[in-house]
Amino acid sequence: MSSRSALVALVVVSIAIAGAIGSVALGATGSQAAGRELLPDLDPAVPSQILLERAGNPKRPAYLLGFQSATANVGEGPLVIDGHRTDLGTPTMAADQLIRRDAGPDSVTPDVGRLQFVRSPDHRHWHLLRFMRYELRRAGTVQARVRDRKTGFCLGDRYPVTDRALPARAPRKVYTTRCGLNLLERLHVREGISVGYGDNYTAFLEGQSLPLNGLRAGRYVLVHRVNVERRYRELSYDNNASSVLLDLRWRHGVPHLTVLASCPSTDRCDAAVVAHR
Repeated sequence: MSSRSALVALVVVSIAIAGAIGSVALGATGSQAAGRELLPDLDPAVPSQILLERAGNPKRPAYLLGFQSATANVGEGPLVIDGHRTDLGTPTMAADQLIRRDAGPDSVTPDVGRLQFVRSPDHRHWHLLRFMRYELRRAGTVQARVRDRKTGFCLGDRYPVTDRALPARAPRKVYTTRCGLNLLERLHVREGISVGYGDNYTAFLEGQSLPLNGLRAGRYVLVHRVNVERRYRELSYDNNASSVLLDLRWRHGVPHLTVLASCPSTDRCDAAVVAHR
C-alpha cells in the first residue's frame, strides 16, 4: 500500500470512530433529556361510612351495605388518564396513561382501560371503568361472596391527603373538571389524581353498595381494591387493597353490622386481627 493510500484509510477510520462516538454520546444525551419517569402510587383508604339501607318491596325488602371508597395518590407524579375516540359512532373511549418525567415530554402507556358515558339520576359524564372494585367475603376464606357492579369513576382531586408528608405533593388541585359533564359528543376527555390528593365516592352513590340478602350471620371482610388488573403503572402495587372486618347479625330478618377492625394496605383484615391478638 502506498503512503497516500494508507493516509486515506487512516482518515476514513478516524471519521468512522468519531461518528460512532458521536452517536453514542447523542444517544446518552437523548436518554438523559427524556428524564426519569415520575410514577403515581395509588393507595385506597380503608372502607368507611359503613351504612345499611332497606330497598325494594316492603314485603320482601332488600338490604344493602353502603360504604364510602377513596383512593389517594401518594407517589412521585400524577395519575393522568387520557381518553379518546376517533368518531361519535364508537360508544367508548380508549384510555391511555400519561406519565410525567422530571425532564422532557410525557411518556404514554396505551390502552390501559376504557371510558364510558354513564347516565345517572344526578349527572351524566364519562367514567373510567374498573378503576376500583369491591367485594365481600366470609372471614377465613378467599372466595368473594358478593362483588360490586360499580359503573366507573370520574377521577379528580376531590380531597387533600393530610396524614403523611409527600415531597412531590402538588401545590394545588389540578384535576377539577367533571369528566365531560353532559357532553356525550366529546371525542377527548382527560382526568386524573395529583400527588397529595384523592378521589372519593360516598355510600350508595353510583354503585357504592353490596347486597346482603342471602348471607348468613358471621364475620365478613369488606375489601376495596384499586388497579386490580395492574393496567396503570405505579411505583408499587403492594398497597393496592384495604379492608374492614365486619360482624353481621340478623334480628327478625333485619341485618345489624358491627365494625370490628380497619386494616389499611391489606385485603386480609381477618388475618391481621388474628395476628395481633
